[in-house]
Amino acid sequence: MKKFISVLALLFALLIMFSVPVSAASAYQTYTYSIHGSSINSPAAYTPVMEIDSGYMGLEKLIDDPRDMVVDKDLNVYIADAKNNRIVCLDRYYKVKFTIDTFTNEYGVPDELTAPSGVFVTNDRIFVCDTDANRIVTFDKDGEYLAIIPEPESELFDEGSVYKPVAIAVDQYDRLYVVSSTTYQGIIVMTDEGEFTGFIGAQKVTISAWDIIWRRFQTEAQKELSTAYVSTEFNNISINDEGFIYVTTSSIDKGKQQSAIRSKSKSGDFAPVKMLNANGDEIMRRNGFYPPSGEVDVSTSMTDGSITGPSKIIDVAVGPEKTWSIIDEARNKIFTYDFDGNLLWAFGDSGTQLGNLSSIEAIAYQGDTLLILDKTNDNITVYKRTEYGDVVISALANENNRNYDRAIDDWMEILKRNSNFDTAYIGIGESLYRSGDYQESLEYFKAAYDTAGYSTSYQEIRKEWISKWILTIPVGVILIVLVFSKFSKYAAKVNKRAATAGGKRTFKEELLYGFHVILHPFDGFWDLKHEKRGSLRAALVFILIAILTFFYEAIGSGYVINPFGTYTTVWAQAISVLVPFALFAVANWCLTTLFEGEGSFKDIVIALSYALIPLPLLIIPSTILSNVVTASEVKLLSLLGSFAFIWVGILIFFGTQVTHDYSLGKNMLTVVGTLVGMVFIMFIGILFTTLLGKIVSLISNIVIEITYRL
Repeated sequence: MKKFISVLALLFALLIMFSVPVSAASAYQTYTYSIHGSSINSPAAYTPVMEIDSGYMGLEKLIDDPRDMVVDKDLNVYIADAKNNRIVCLDRYYKVKFTIDTFTNEYGVPDELTAPSGVFVTNDRIFVCDTDANRIVTFDKDGEYLAIIPEPESELFDEGSVYKPVAIAVDQYDRLYVVSSTTYQGIIVMTDEGEFTGFIGAQKVTISAWDIIWRRFQTEAQKELSTAYVSTEFNNISINDEGFIYVTTSSIDKGKQQSAIRSKSKSGDFAPVKMLNANGDEIMRRNGFYPPSGEVDVSTSMTDGSITGPSKIIDVAVGPEKTWSIIDEARNKIFTYDFDGNLLWAFGDSGTQLGNLSSIEAIAYQGDTLLILDKTNDNITVYKRTEYGDVVISALANENNRNYDRAIDDWMEILKRNSNFDTAYIGIGESLYRSGDYQESLEYFKAAYDTAGYSTSYQEIRKEWISKWILTIPVGVILIVLVFSKFSKYAAKVNKRAATAGGKRTFKEELLYGFHVILHPFDGFWDLKHEKRGSLRAALVFILIAILTFFYEAIGSGYVINPFGTYTTVWAQAISVLVPFALFAVANWCLTTLFEGEGSFKDIVIALSYALIPLPLLIIPSTILSNVVTASEVKLLSLLGSFAFIWVGILIFFGTQVTHDYSLGKNMLTVVGTLVGMVFIMFIGILFTTLLGKIVSLISNIVIEITYRL
């Protein structure tokens, strides 16, 4: 019994020792981002399996200050070892094949590499950016010297400029795309013989109004020294099989980069990674929730909150099935995207555990394996793709090969493991769309808030509906036009009769007179005041209609306008209408009372109310149409809504002028003064509310103190 109890105690102790929580056993958490910018945990796509140091590679001289890493078609790995002035070539098992450090050039003179920072390998050549020697050196696949590609020459280079190649990519036509750390004009393009052909992809420069003014007072010397008007340089480059170039930069203004992330910008103006064609045109797809710029939650991205601000992107690698990855030097993280710019996964962290990094420097794909170069530890961390990652890549492969049924099966399998993966919903929706199942695809696009995909499918459904009801639609349009025409004639007839009848106006006449006011503002507002063609009761009706109009717009807009299904209350809309209405009326009355305005407060309220009539006339049809338009047609509806507000603004302007019998110039000053008065009233109201709150708090604290003392 004693032995049995001892064995149980030993087993219990071992169980406690090895019962480590899952979070502690994981080197990092893989995640994606929702449309609202919150991180969503995801199954691991890559898991670390080993670290490769110089000893494992079989190197006698340890790697020091590695700056670049690439993998060739045969899965051999090449490392630019800057401190040791060499290129290290490893086989697919990470054992050294050869190193390149010294060579004999074409003149028979012994030569050597000097702090190489970049390397690129084609089917038959190794291109080395011999950075401190200001040149590119080529070798064959066995490491034998071939040629030196000298510094390019052109009048486009600034006088005295320094050529410092740090990264290179070569396309299928042997065109060289070189990143020079001191060249701001863009990527240097030249032949493999060193003939310069041009710059591509220069970064956009924006100058603030203050910079423009300040520049007028600068001397010529100060202008030459200023860097605010110079494009930022790139820091790394990669190229895919189709010849599209990925370039990265970490020199973009952090504020503009962060603003682009927050605004979900689709522009590449301030993007840290771009995709260019051979002409240098920016063609990257940014269809994800956020632009592919690395971290989205840039306020606090590390567990201890030590890192803030946007990602510092220093390298990019092209992966399988048109995926691509970037690395964030600030956070030691990897972000992987599909060809459309959807974030597939993000992982990595700083630390000493296997899979964590000290100073991430370069990234490369080796088949289904991911290699990360650590500059501080001078080693390579090997990540193996998991089963989850395999299924995602399989889904993308089936989409690229147009095997849509298989792609749907893969995406469904992914959703079983990660139900929050929006890219899977989008993938299913796109596969269903390409298979012709438009109606079902809508539900998956809705689940991922993909208004662009939803619009594409809905457009096909709308085409079918239009072809079915092609004869009914013109009849409906004609009926609407006839009804509107009849109503307009009836309103004009009533208004004409009321103008000559005299006596007290009926409520119907007061309402219908509004249609005369909005089309004939000068005599309309004049008769509204002097002939008493309107009334306060009709004005209240128009205000109520405006409130209901905005309420209907909030709850009745189509999916492409309101993809999140947000709604509001009629009371919230009442406040949004009544508060600015009351502020304008009070401010205008206070101001015009001092400046000989002839309109009373009642006259101002009535004029403002009648000026609101265009809102329901345009916003209600716009809201109805929002249920049948696509994302590309939303701008037309926005134009209709904008026209409604412009129309109302014009009516308020001329209504104020006629009501107070002002000249055009005086009325303009009055309207500006009214707007200033609105701001002043709001300030007083906020100040009064704050003071009242403090007084209530003081009294409450006094009562509590007295209660305690008693």
